[in-house]
Amino acid sequence: MTDILLTTLNSKYIHCAFGLRYLFANLGDLQARAQIHEFTIHERPLDIVEKILEHKAIIIGFSVYIWNVVEVGQCIKLLKQIQPELKIVIGGPEVSHYPDVPDWFDVVDYCVTGAGELQFKTLCTQLLNNQKPLERVIAGIDLPLEQLNMPYEHYDDVDIKNRILYVEASRGCPFKCEFCLSSLDKTSKSFSIDLFLVEMDKLIQRGANHFKFIDRTFNLKVKTTVAILEFFLERLTDDMSIHFEVVPDRLPEKLREVLARFPEHVLQFEIGVQTFDPEIQDLISRKQDNEKTYENLVWLRQNTKAHIHADLIFGLPSDNLDNFAKSFDKLVTLNPQEIQLGILKRLRGAPINRHTEEYEMVYNENQPYNILSTRDIDYVTLQRVNRFARFWDMIGNSGRFPHTKQVIFGNAPFANFMKLSDNLYKTEGSSWKISLRRLFKMLHQQLIDVLYIDEDMVIEALEKDFIHCNEKGRLANLLSVQNKSAKTGNRNKRQKQHG
Repeated sequence: MTDILLTTLNSKYIHCAFGLRYLFANLGDLQARAQIHEFTIHERPLDIVEKILEHKAIIIGFSVYIWNVVEVGQCIKLLKQIQPELKIVIGGPEVSHYPDVPDWFDVVDYCVTGAGELQFKTLCTQLLNNQKPLERVIAGIDLPLEQLNMPYEHYDDVDIKNRILYVEASRGCPFKCEFCLSSLDKTSKSFSIDLFLVEMDKLIQRGANHFKFIDRTFNLKVKTTVAILEFFLERLTDDMSIHFEVVPDRLPEKLREVLARFPEHVLQFEIGVQTFDPEIQDLISRKQDNEKTYENLVWLRQNTKAHIHADLIFGLPSDNLDNFAKSFDKLVTLNPQEIQLGILKRLRGAPINRHTEEYEMVYNENQPYNILSTRDIDYVTLQRVNRFARFWDMIGNSGRFPHTKQVIFGNAPFANFMKLSDNLYKTEGSSWKISLRRLFKMLHQQLIDVLYIDEDMVIEALEKDFIHCNEKGRLANLLSVQNKSAKTGNRNKRQKQHG
């Protein structure tokens, strides 16, 4: 019998609910009475609720994040309509900053804010013993890490075979970047490296090969970082991948030496540059040595085979289109494999909310709480950058157009791509559901007619990328159909005009 059901809605099937496994691992004697059942946001709330009720649990614990807050709310309201006596407990970043909570918050019975390993167990013990807790909103307690049971044995064989496994060697962040909830942490704390690596070895022995570290500052303590990297180097398999979030301006020689030894397709680095503008950095309490960041990114591209995913954020306080363009152009010169263009979001509890009034920051009231306008950026400009980001994912980040991308950049990468983005949207009326072959035809026409790039240069780049994408047939045949259609359209237009 399941008395406690731990559940959430992941954004994709390949994701695992790491937090739920931590709660489960630390339930003590209650673990035998508990179970984890995960869903995705793509399933219907009605179907999710039916499956939840099949467990006949007394307590349902939901983990709530920005990507599932709407769907979780729908499920909870349905559950309370159908079975009001159920005890619904919620936790997670979206509900940990009371009274800044979702509009369905009053429907739930209890909320555990922050770290929940101890308090969730205590709450469940009380509820199962028919004791009424004193508070509805219960503040979590950050236990010393050595007192926590690690969750890794609770990844099952299906997880190991089909999903990304989340792991953490440390918790917290010493930095105070105001757009990030980690800025609320007092410091960064590390798990015992020996115990952590024992757990990683167990996972590898079970066949695990996709590891995503959720540490906010993986390379903060270099000795620990090197030890972890050496551990994985000794156990590499052909299909292993390891994802880290890296502080961009911290790359000492000891770390460089071990990074250079990894083969291709193993290391994936998420590097949060966010902005190169020092005034914006000061305003949002971000400490970043821009010269070191630039130097380190150059070194990583030239001396390692790591896949670099670099982040920029548009819409920060005092940001404008010109500032953002400068950061983008500077990052382009560093040639990371991906440049992720993010639009600022108002995370509940994040310190950046203190700038809302002065910089006239208007946020979407609905998830994902993206910025809609600021004192320096109007709504139309934000929409243009949103479309820019979508077309950039199709062309710049997809890996399908490495040669064409360089032709687009010229001497003004941001300006050229923005012009291309504006005209692609004007032509299509959408930035979604554009087939790859259609995109090849559109790029051929737009690069010549809109960006005025030499046709021979355009065709040469597109042909290389057509082959790179393993597309069937020949690009020339694809483009000849387009040219014939265009000529026919022009001829019909002239005939109508001259009737």
